[in-house]
Amino acid sequence: MSRSPLKSLLGQTAIYGLPTIVGRLLNYFLVPLYTSPGKFRPVDYGVLSELYAWVAFLIILLPLGMETAFFRYINKHDDKDEVFRNSFLTVGVFSLAFFGLMFFASQPIANFLGYPDHKEFIITLALIVSIDAITALPMAKLRAEEKAKKFSLIHFSAIVVNIALNLIIIYFLFDPENPLLAVWLILLANVLASGVKIIGTYKDFLRIKWEWNKKLAREMLAYSFPLVIAGFAGIINETLDRVMMKPLLKSAGNSNAYSLAQVGIYSACYKLAMIVTIFLQAYRYAAEPFFFAQSKNKDRNKMYAKIMNYFIAAVCVVFLGVSLNIDIFKHFIRSEAYWVGLGVVPILLLANVFLGIYINQSIWYKLSGQTKFGAYIAIGGASITILINLIFIPTYGYWASAWATLIVYALQMVVSYLLGQKYYPIKYNLRKFVLYFGLALLLFLVAFFVDLDPGRFTWPKFTFHNVLILIYVTVIWFVEMPKQRSSTS
Repeated sequence: MSRSPLKSLLGQTAIYGLPTIVGRLLNYFLVPLYTSPGKFRPVDYGVLSELYAWVAFLIILLPLGMETAFFRYINKHDDKDEVFRNSFLTVGVFSLAFFGLMFFASQPIANFLGYPDHKEFIITLALIVSIDAITALPMAKLRAEEKAKKFSLIHFSAIVVNIALNLIIIYFLFDPENPLLAVWLILLANVLASGVKIIGTYKDFLRIKWEWNKKLAREMLAYSFPLVIAGFAGIINETLDRVMMKPLLKSAGNSNAYSLAQVGIYSACYKLAMIVTIFLQAYRYAAEPFFFAQSKNKDRNKMYAKIMNYFIAAVCVVFLGVSLNIDIFKHFIRSEAYWVGLGVVPILLLANVFLGIYINQSIWYKLSGQTKFGAYIAIGGASITILINLIFIPTYGYWASAWATLIVYALQMVVSYLLGQKYYPIKYNLRKFVLYFGLALLLFLVAFFVDLDPGRFTWPKFTFHNVLILIYVTVIWFVEMPKQRSSTS
């Protein structure tokens, strides 16, 4: 008996998600180490956060959107090896050229970013993103071939190497008198961890032939380029605030140390909100190839709508779980110097719920080939993000960034839905969206206004908040179970 497509997606998500979730949890345990007394101060953590914000931008740019193009074209092209070869060579050549440029321009770039004595930061960042881009296609090939276990093993091994090296750096090599040395060593650890992916996929590197189908490459780039624009504009919404915060706060008369400290506080608190994105990343690894594979299924739209229902319920449970237990989760950030920013966590969690729904919806323009709309939506969102941050960061600091993130993701979700209904209609269940999302928001507001002991953990408060979460899960269960029973009867 064949396995249902939905169960297949859930199984693939679980396999892909295990290393992602474990890895992110391990990374969470690095945050307490980074923020412990005697380790990174907010200003030092601000440096590391700012550098990784630039990494996030470049990791979107260098793969050229070829992962998604690869998934699309292997389902419509007879020679799958040729599709992989064209994708791999395009990204590889571009990444090598990028690294050469960054290497020779490292000093001017370091001067521009405010680290004139540390051009090694720039060279190491370039290595991280170049290796990740070059290995993106071999890793995507494993996903397309549904080799989830091998993909997970490689991914998890890279995470373990990175965590182990970070522990060595923090416990044995950290010098409080020279914290920027530790920053560079952490970046170098990321390079070595990325190298694990090369080792894990070395056969693809050895088998590659220098045969380029220029016509196919142009077609794939024409398809993927709007996705690069969309991804690049999307990462503006996610990380540009940490790039803009330092110069904007300095322009308002604040010191460099204070401005970097605000970046550090915001970044540490953002980590708590990224629990939603752990689920998102695991889900996306499985969902993208799954959606393309199901594109010829006559019942695909019903399946997409059903998946959306479950997805909204799942991310709302995460939103409630973290936001209503913030007095527990805050201890991942060891130093109380960072806790002043905890108020932005529910805002960022809610923003990531909207982001997840938008990502789920984005399948309409990928399946229909109208990727230009993804670029339009992302560029519009990026413009609003930049505008809000420019106007309000000098006065409200990271609070402006958190609200900008929420507003933009909400707008992108709505615009994508409206465009999707026009160009590639999928009949989503709006009543369930209103029920699931509205109930989650209502329960959060109940907990917020009935605050039994602000800023402190107590057992009555813990019990009350988690009873609210249990109520939410129970409602979802009773809404979904009748359909489950009828579908299996």
